Amino acid sequence: MPRLLLINFVMASLAAAGSVAAATSQPSKPPTSSSKTSTSGSKPTASSSSSKTKSSNSTKTSSPQSKSFSAPKAPTVESNGAPRVHAASAILIDAKTGQVLHSVNADQERAVASTQKLMTALIVAESGGLDKLVKVEASDTWAEPSKLDIKPGETYRRGDLLRILLIKSMNDVARALARDNAGSVEAFSEKMNARAEALGMTHSYFVNPNGLPAPKQHSTARDMAKVAAAAYRNNTIRSIVCLKDLDWQHPDGRVSSFHNTNRVLSSLKYCNGMKTGYTQAAGFCLVSSASTSGKDVISVVLGDAKEYVWNDSERLLVWGLRGEDLAAGGQ
Repeated sequence: MPRLLLINFVMASLAAAGSVAAATSQPSKPPTSSSKTSTSGSKPTASSSSSKTKSSNSTKTSSPQSKSFSAPKAPTVESNGAPRVHAASAILIDAKTGQVLHSVNADQERAVASTQKLMTALIVAESGGLDKLVKVEASDTWAEPSKLDIKPGETYRRGDLLRILLIKSMNDVARALARDNAGSVEAFSEKMNARAEALGMTHSYFVNPNGLPAPKQHSTARDMAKVAAAAYRNNTIRSIVCLKDLDWQHPDGRVSSFHNTNRVLSSLKYCNGMKTGYTQAAGFCLVSSASTSGKDVISVVLGDAKEYVWNDSERLLVWGLRGEDLAAGGQ
């Protein structure tokens, strides 16, 4: 072989060997998305079973489940323009006429917790004698968990007990007022059911004056709106449920300050009542009222969540009052 050809042959051999060495010393690059698509899209042959398995595994690691998709947002208003609430059951009425402005599962029978203390308060207020004294008995203290811790033998003005009942929702106070009014809690529950019937509350049954869980005890958003409307027309109750704070004097002379459990009173200046409620069975409940420019509305929200109950109620009230600028009219 001529010398020049021999040199060229050797040089070519060395270059080829170097390329092979470089290729084996570097890690292979991962397949791109386009190469995966091409592989999974091609028809497998009998000789490509191993590559088919690899392609399948590669497809699993990049399945759509690993990607994040934005779900469409649920509408924030109903078809009639009313705000959509999170509560299981709700209703909004005109407090003066009783006209239903909006409702959601309003006839669903369910526990309503301490909102039924509006019925207790209505019966006590209508019975009068609020300046008379109530002597606490041992049975009055049989209530949990929210208590004023009244003691047997202590005496309190009936009207003062009514105030603390509506503002701080004390369960032992409800029992004391009920027993004082009717002789026993059982007898008072009969008065509650009779008053409910007179108000047209056809889907309610009350067993106790405080709303703690009891067999067969239930009401509905529509029925609670009816007792709320009656309570709203009662001047005594109206003068209490609008109070944001109350000073309470204990028999030993101590004074405790209590803040109204209804947070909407502080967040919406048009709100003027009414009553909160919560048990595990009932969820978070709120009967609330508002008034402006001669218009009065009442909303009932039952079975709501803690993080939504206040805002749901406030939005219903604002929509019911039909004020474009009311949402920004808080404290």
